[in-house]
Amino acid sequence: MGMIFARIGKALTNYLEKPSAKYDTVSVTETDLLHSCLRKGDVLLVDGNQRISVAIKYLTQSTWSHAALYIGDTLTSTDDKIEPAVLIEADLSDGVIAVPLSKYADMNTRICRPVNLTDDDRNQLVGFMVDNLGAKYDLKNVFDLMRYLLPTPPVPVRWRRRLLALGSGSPTQAICSTLIARGFQSIHYPILPEICEQKKSSLKGSYMHREILHIRHHSLFTPRDFDVSPYFEIIKPTLVRDFNYKNLVWDGKPDK
Repeated sequence: MGMIFARIGKALTNYLEKPSAKYDTVSVTETDLLHSCLRKGDVLLVDGNQRISVAIKYLTQSTWSHAALYIGDTLTSTDDKIEPAVLIEADLSDGVIAVPLSKYADMNTRICRPVNLTDDDRNQLVGFMVDNLGAKYDLKNVFDLMRYLLPTPPVPVRWRRRLLALGSGSPTQAICSTLIARGFQSIHYPILPEICEQKKSSLKGSYMHREILHIRHHSLFTPRDFDVSPYFEIIKPTLVRDFNYKNLVWDGKPDK
């Protein structure tokens, strides 16, 4: 039975990874410019053009369906003809792999940068990702894959994130940024922790409120979380390159 489910899982994966019919390139950054702005430890969000991307964006109520971690020259190749692999990501069919930046040359992207990350923690984060290279995901968990066959399931908004984590979780880890979330959790860097208030009585009878950060389970993290996190800075390459709107060349005369 395991071989049968594995074959079905492979067939589902091939179907889900096919490009969708429509894809709008509204925020594509030149690869060289994007590369010049990235730093080790940055999270690169991608909106994705696959069938599964549509489902993930719907379930997360977000533009972004995929995330990869920038590792810079950690895996420098000695062959000048081979484009360096500067991103590590979890792929549905190939597992955890290192890929060149050009893979997303024609896609909308966003850079999310952890603020004030120490060099030691940055190296530990990158090391965590490198150590997981080659990890595979069990495609026998067909139930986890079937949920994406219906791009827009009729479920309430508050249940959609849970739908991503439903089931055994193996294929979920390949598409929901859980590997990157685990990496940041390993260095105790917050993404979107749950915040609870605890009341503590003082000597004067008043109350002091203390926020306690609770770590979410990594299976519940999605690409959107890095975008909305208050602990990640959004880097826009076009603005970093001394943007001046006066230098723009418009087609036709502006409206008065």
